[in-house]
Amino acid sequence: MTHGHGHGHPETRWARLRHALKPHSHDSGDLVDDALEASRAGMRALWLSFAVLLATASAQLVVVAFTGSVALLGDTLHNFADALTAAPLAVAFLLARRKATRRFTHGLGRAEDLAGLVILLVMGGSAVLAGWEAIDRLVHPRAMTGAGWVALAGVIGFAGNELVARYRIRVGRRIGSAALVADGLHARTDGFASLAVVLAAGGALVGWTWADPVVGLLITAAIVVVLRDAAREVFGRLLDAVDPHLVDDAEHALADTPGIVGVDEVRLRWIGHSLAAEAQVCVDPSRSLAEAHGIAHAAEDRLSTALPRLTRALIHAHPAGDVNIAAPAVKEA
Repeated sequence: MTHGHGHGHPETRWARLRHALKPHSHDSGDLVDDALEASRAGMRALWLSFAVLLATASAQLVVVAFTGSVALLGDTLHNFADALTAAPLAVAFLLARRKATRRFTHGLGRAEDLAGLVILLVMGGSAVLAGWEAIDRLVHPRAMTGAGWVALAGVIGFAGNELVARYRIRVGRRIGSAALVADGLHARTDGFASLAVVLAAGGALVGWTWADPVVGLLITAAIVVVLRDAAREVFGRLLDAVDPHLVDDAEHALADTPGIVGVDEVRLRWIGHSLAAEAQVCVDPSRSLAEAHGIAHAAEDRLSTALPRLTRALIHAHPAGDVNIAAPAVKEA
């Protein structure tokens, strides 16, 4: 006998009985396809944003060549560095496509979290560099030439970074990638840095030599705030944090499944941009093993609907009131 979850069940009566006694787990083929499509969407976001940032930084570099603006040079280098953050994320998305092995039984989806750490380091380095340059400009004021061209280059930098930021954040949230969202926030901070160049150019036009470093310090503070929010997201994923509303949605989906009389426990975790779920549910003791097995199937289907990024689920159905089955003893080491 086969069912719609992508694999067959044993044919003998005893084999079916043993299968029904085990926790119910399926990796639906459709869900795996969704995960692969999410990975492809992430790769498209990376390469398109890489192209936009590379073109933006190249245009700024032309202006740097004939204006000699130190502030714009720093922003240009920053944009080149931001474009290069696509590399660790691209590697992570490629690794996530690999099949699970006996060594990496959940696959390599968590490589995205490691890529997120690299992005945090780049953001932290950007904040340090921006702050250092601002302080140095306060201590050693420098004249700016071609302020109008510098302002135009700053506008180009802001437009390119904001376009990339919105695209990365939108795709990252859609596919559930915290690392891609963090990279989008990083691009947004770079856009703020480009606006600082515009303000600095405006200050130079009216003779305010202090405008450049002061705005630079304000932008450094903004980068630190964004870095804090991105770090909370990335480290949360590393520690298996999920939004509480996802747990609520999962509990409601399970509780509304016909045949389930109680939900004892629900656990969720992110593996890259895919969700994995474990749950213990209660069924009426009068139900047969085959009926309990069907209820577990229905519970998984409802979970898949309630949690769009779910790619695997382990449903343990046990008779209501049977404490020993609901909470199996843990062997001491």
